[in-house]
Amino acid sequence: MSVLHFSTYADASEVLRHKDLRQSLYDAGAVIMDQVLLTLHGDAHRLRRVLEFRVFRRDFFHRYENTVFPRTMAETLAPFLAAGHFDLLDFAYRVTMNLTADFAGIDRPARTPTETEQLLALVHCFSEGATLVHSTRNKADVEVEVRAALAELETDFLQASIARRQNLLARFNRGEIGEQALPSDVLTVLLRNEDKMLLPPDLLVREMAFYLQAGSHSTANSIAHAFHDLVCWLAEHPEDEARLQNDPFFLQRCVFESFRLHPASPVAWRRPVCPVSLPGGDADDRDEIVVDLHAANRDQHLFGTDADRFNPHRDIKKPTPPWGLTFGTGPHLCLGRDLDGGVVPGDGADPATHQFGIVTRLLAELRDRGARPDPANPPTSAPHTKRANWGTYPVLSHGS
Repeated sequence: MSVLHFSTYADASEVLRHKDLRQSLYDAGAVIMDQVLLTLHGDAHRLRRVLEFRVFRRDFFHRYENTVFPRTMAETLAPFLAAGHFDLLDFAYRVTMNLTADFAGIDRPARTPTETEQLLALVHCFSEGATLVHSTRNKADVEVEVRAALAELETDFLQASIARRQNLLARFNRGEIGEQALPSDVLTVLLRNEDKMLLPPDLLVREMAFYLQAGSHSTANSIAHAFHDLVCWLAEHPEDEARLQNDPFFLQRCVFESFRLHPASPVAWRRPVCPVSLPGGDADDRDEIVVDLHAANRDQHLFGTDADRFNPHRDIKKPTPPWGLTFGTGPHLCLGRDLDGGVVPGDGADPATHQFGIVTRLLAELRDRGARPDPANPPTSAPHTKRANWGTYPVLSHGS
């Protein structure tokens, strides 16, 4: 077996688009990731992606950003603001978890602090299980915890969510209600297409758990990274405070640049399903392919000699996206890219109708509330993982 490494942007892009390379980074986390959308390959992946993509349309994201997200953000942020100090990671997980539960299709009927705490604990457990390859804990212990969490998700949340949607679908099929009365979420799409998907119950639970953790884990970390990068930049470039006030798109440029520097996973792993020809050589199913996203997003040929530094004024030529390969490319391009980051504004873009993405929207709200790092409590790194994420990030605010 050989391990082939790809670290330039051009090579990484080509490898990620190759149709005969399957996902392998999450093999270690099979306890939750086995046969979920992200790890499927070939025809099975295309079928499920096409069906679930019905939820991830741009008009859906625009509605979420402008109607669902403001309500969820205000609801989640209120108790934190009232205290005048809070942990940014904790808040980011809570607001993104609530959003992710909405579009995944996991009902939260009580909407109480106790229910939120329970679901948040499950999300943290699922995130650790999904990224098991980078965990420093005993893997068998983590797998036991994840199996228990999956059972809890099914019993306490998913069974009722499924029953409610099956009842609505039955009424729809009888002509008692119209299409607009059906929830617009992944679970409804899957239940509506059971004859095409043939998802056994345990896989349906894993698919919901995958969405719950993927949507909240990566986005929460992106929020913390972007907040930190912006704080550090403004400390060295105070003149850009005025730019933030006068240019409605500048904050989104800052978010794009932070995305580029901090991909959710620093690497992508692939394994050939048949003999393939790749940049620099051939490979077969005995070989492991490692795509260094961290390095590719710092390729000086595309991003300049200061590519390893945060610079929201960076001039990145099309067609290279300003976030690099952070959201991937090819068959496994992240479905939630436009929800997190919004769209790149074109010439003459109207701020009133532009889709900025929830990370930019949330940072704007935090800035309006005077959120700033707590000088008495510096942020700490995340424990039990090799990934360069924040574990805590205490901030102060003006309060409510």
